[in-house]
Amino acid sequence: MINVAFILGSLAFAEIYGEESLYAVAADGRVLAAPCTPTKLRLAPPPWLRDVEVLFSGWDGPRLDAEMLARMPRLRAVLYGAGSIRTIATDACWDRDIVFSSAAALNALPVVEFTLGAILLSFKRVWHHARHVREQRAYDPLRPLPASTGAGATIGLFSLGLIGRGVAERLRALDVTVLAHDPTLPPETFAEIGARPVTLEALFARSDIVSLHTPLLESTRGIVDRRLLDRMKPNATFINTARGGILRQDDLIDFLAARPDVQAILDVTEPEPPPRESQLYDLPNVALTPHIAGSVGPECRRLGRAMVGEFHRYARGEPLRYAVTRQQHACMA
Repeated sequence: MINVAFILGSLAFAEIYGEESLYAVAADGRVLAAPCTPTKLRLAPPPWLRDVEVLFSGWDGPRLDAEMLARMPRLRAVLYGAGSIRTIATDACWDRDIVFSSAAALNALPVVEFTLGAILLSFKRVWHHARHVREQRAYDPLRPLPASTGAGATIGLFSLGLIGRGVAERLRALDVTVLAHDPTLPPETFAEIGARPVTLEALFARSDIVSLHTPLLESTRGIVDRRLLDRMKPNATFINTARGGILRQDDLIDFLAARPDVQAILDVTEPEPPPRESQLYDLPNVALTPHIAGSVGPECRRLGRAMVGEFHRYARGEPLRYAVTRQQHACMA
C-alpha cells in the first residue's frame, strides 16, 4: 500500500476531493491525513510526514520548498487537483525528481466556456444594450441599433495555452477570423489551431474582441498598457479571465473612462477584489465577476476525480495522463 496524504485548505479539500476520494484511494493507498492544512504543518510538523509517498493537494496547498521536502524524504509524487502548480512547486522539487500531475487541463474547460459565452454575447453588444435599457427604463424596438459583430468578427487571443487553444478550437465552428499572439509557438502551430499569428499591437488594433489568456510571468506583468489599449477598435470588447497583473489596472481604468464605447469583462483584477474605492465598480462599461471562470461548485469534483485516477495509474506504474514537466511549469500562470 502507498502512503498518501491530503494537504491543502479545509475548504479546498471539501470542494475538490471530499469523502468520496478517500474511499476511492483506499484500493491502492493508506491515507495518513485528510486533510491537513499547510498552517498546521508549519506550526507542528507531524511525524507521519516522513512516510508520505504521494501528496494530494490543491488550492491553499503547501509550498514545497527545501525545508518542507526535508520533512518528506519519501515523497515521490504530487497530485494537484487544481490549475497551475506555481504556488507549490519549487526548484527543490524538480531537483529531487518528484513527479507532478495537475488538473489544469480540466480546470481550463470552464474558463473556455466562460470566455466563449462572453464572446457570443459580445457579438450582440449585450452589455451595451442592457445598460441602455436600464438607464432609459424603456426601449424603442424600431430604433436603429449599432451593427453586431457576429458574422465576420475578428477575435484576438493573447496566448494559446490550454485555455487560448480551447477557445480557438470552439471558434472554428463560427464565421469569424481568429488572430493570436504567442511568441512561444512556431508558425505551424497557429495553422493547426486555425489562428493567424500577429504582433500584440496588431492584435489590439484589428480585433473586435480581445481576450487575454497569457500566464502572469515577469515578462508579462503589466504588458497590457494604455499604449495597447488605445489601439482598440470602436465598440470593441476586452475580456480578461487570465490574471489581473497582466495589465496595468490604472491604465485600464483611465482608458475605459475615456472610451465608453469599449466594454470590459473582467473576471480577474489586481488586487482581487479591487479596493472599495476603485472606479471599476462605477464605470458603466465594466462587467466585474468574482473570479468564477475557473472551476466552482460541482465542477471542482471533476478535478479531484482526475487526480484519484492519476493515483491509480501511479500505483500501477503507468504513465500519468496529466503530468507536468519542469519546462511546462515554467510557462504556467
